[in-house]
Parts: sequence; structure tokens; C-alpha cells
Amino acid sequence: MKRLVILGHGTGGTIVATKMRQLLPEREWGITVIDQDWQHHYQPGWLFIPFGIYTREDCVKPKTKFVPPGVNFVLDEIQGVDPEKKQVKTRQYTFPYDWLVIATGCRIVPEEVEGMAGAGWGKEIHNFYTLDGALALREKLKYFDKGRVVLNIAELPFKCPVAPLEFVFMADWFFTVNGVREKVEIELVTPLPGAFTKPKAAEILGQICEEKNIQVTTNFQLSAVDPEKRLITAYDCREVNYDLLVAIPPNFGAKYILDSEMGDPMGYMDTDNHTLKSKKFDNIYVIGDAANLPTSKAGSVAHYEADVLTDNLKREIDGQPPRPAYDGHATCYVVTGYEKGTLLDFNFKIEPLPGKFPFPGLGPFDLLGVSFTNYVGKMMFRWVYYNLMLKGSHLPLETQFVLAGKVRGILSPDIELPLRQRSRTCPVKT
Repeated sequence: MKRLVILGHGTGGTIVATKMRQLLPEREWGITVIDQDWQHHYQPGWLFIPFGIYTREDCVKPKTKFVPPGVNFVLDEIQGVDPEKKQVKTRQYTFPYDWLVIATGCRIVPEEVEGMAGAGWGKEIHNFYTLDGALALREKLKYFDKGRVVLNIAELPFKCPVAPLEFVFMADWFFTVNGVREKVEIELVTPLPGAFTKPKAAEILGQICEEKNIQVTTNFQLSAVDPEKRLITAYDCREVNYDLLVAIPPNFGAKYILDSEMGDPMGYMDTDNHTLKSKKFDNIYVIGDAANLPTSKAGSVAHYEADVLTDNLKREIDGQPPRPAYDGHATCYVVTGYEKGTLLDFNFKIEPLPGKFPFPGLGPFDLLGVSFTNYVGKMMFRWVYYNLMLKGSHLPLETQFVLAGKVRGILSPDIELPLRQRSRTCPVKT
């Protein structure tokens, strides 16, 4: 019997396991999924926990609930991969494979920034990129009634690029409802040249920040955090003070990728942009946040990638070459507060455009428009995620970006994104 091994049972790994079980005869192919966590997290929901919109129970389900019949789920810690021997080593076992899919996502590494993971972590420095972090931030926000809330993005890449904007928009909403908005300053501090990676969307989202009196500090490449002085410092020596720092720490790939020397220095797999096959290793495909693709690290991306990956994997099993079918398609709902939201749909080359989604000319969702309908779409997505997406059900969404129903003519220029910088230091102040 031949073996397909899938590392990670998050969004991408779960969908791939479900689809491949449908494509491969069970009498010929064994499918094993390995993950070290028994809990499946609805990660978009972490953003809502600090504001009391979702609870822990809304965002956590047992992973076994989403294991399709005929797939072997192994709860164990992945320690390494040997691509030459085609083996995966876990804490307890060794798993040989014929084909391997890496779907282990990415993780926050606050210790990469001087001072971030120190005494202030969990006190005046919080995050919503983990479940525990979101729950702790909820307790902090309950009684926060004055001061400076600073959301800082440490560096690129990071998971779900619209989430920082959603947080500051919802913070404005939250503090307004609680009657303390006039006593709370909100600032978004980002390494990007604007509020978002795509210029047209950055312009629109920046205008929303301005309307909500949210300050945006751009091109801020974080050097260090001083929890005693409550300051963050950039490599160009600019400083921003805070009373509450909501940090998005550096995001790295899985540790076993680094230990196995399979990825780049941040633990991401070097992946073909269009086929989703590993560039360096035979018989390995990569999906979702684990890949170094120049697109968003988001659940919608993993969903679109899954269609291409499973098709290409089946083609190769059948002796055919993979097709370069993935175009970087991403779809992102953005909650703007007050039960409204906007929607972005784009790919590697084409900017978010105005129009209707998913049905051209009909919608019901408004691209780049702010509406209650878009907010409903965002809130409905949790049900869609659990009940349709993870179970491999067909959704009315095209894998590739579709121009139909959109206002054309806006192409993404090449944007020079800030690189990691840790060699420079600020001069000593006298």
C-alpha cells in the first residue's frame, strides 16, 4: 500500500485530507494526518474574543470531528522530516511516505524581538494571534477606560494581513459603545508604507482609519520593546509610547522545518507559486501559511490552494505533470465596526477591485464597499467554515480570481516591502 502523509490538521491539512480521500482508492492508498494538538481552532474567531463577540467555545472544536472516514489521525509531535529517506519522525514513531503534504502553518515568536517576551508579556503587552492571548486580552480590555492602545506589526510576513486593521476598527467601536472613546487613543504602527499591502485598498482602509481618528504610523520597522518605559523603538530610532501594546510578533514556520533544514531562515518552505510543489524536494507539496508564497497567509488562501494542490497531487500520482493553476487568489472580509464591513478580492497581479462577490453583478457582497451585508458575510463564515469548508463541500467560489463583475483597470505595482533588519542600532541619547 502506498502512503500519503499530511503534516498539520488545520484548515489546509483538513481540506486536503478530505479531498484526497475522495480521490484515492482506500485499498491502494493509506492517508495519515499528524498533528500535535487535539483542538481545531477557528483562528479568524480569535480576533472577536477580546471584544466579547465570540467565546472560547465558539472557536475550538475537537480535530477528530473533522477527520474523514478512511484517514488515520495521529496525535503526536513532529520532530523532523528526511526527504531523502521519505520519512517523518515524530516523538513516538517514524512514518514513511510516498507523498508528503506540509500544512503546519506558522507561529508567533515574540522572543525574536528584544524586550517583547519579557516581564510585560501578558500584562501591558498582549496578542490575539493565539487563543490564550485573545482570552487574556479580553480580560485586559474589560476595564481599560483611558490611555494609548498601540497595535504594532513587528515584521512581514504575518498571518491574516487584514486582522490588525479589523482590531483597531473594532477597538474604536468597542470603546465608543463603552463610552470611553474620547479618553482612548488608538494607533496602528506598521512596517508597511500604508495601511495594507495593496495600494488601492491601503488608500481606502487608510481613509477609514482617518474617519475613525485612528493614527497610522507607517514604515516602522520594530527594533525593540521597552516594557518598563512602555516604548517601542524602530531601527530608524523613532519611538512610540503605549499604555497597552497589542503586538503581532514575528511569524515563523514550524520548528521541525528549521530543525530539518528544509526551509528558509524563518521556517517557510520554498514553494512554487503556481503548482504549490516544493521547489527543493521531490514528492512534497505545501499549503497555507507554511509556504513562502507572495500572498496572504489566510484561511481563504488555503481553501483556494487546496483545489490546485489536490488536483496536482492526483495528476502526479497518475504520472502527469502538475499544472501551474494557482494565481494567488485571496478573499478577505474586513470588519470596520458598527456591524459593517468591507471585502477584498485579489491575486498575485490584480489589486482589490470594486464590484460584487461572489456572483458577478449580483453579489450579495460589496467589494471595497462598506456595508452591513459584508458584516453578515464575515459572521456567517464561521458556520460555513465548520460545516462546509472543512468537510470538502463545494462552495460558490472560483479557485482562480475572476474579473467578471468587477471594475477593471487597477493592477498591482511592485511594492518594495521592508526586510528584516536587526543589524543597526540607535545611537545612545545624551
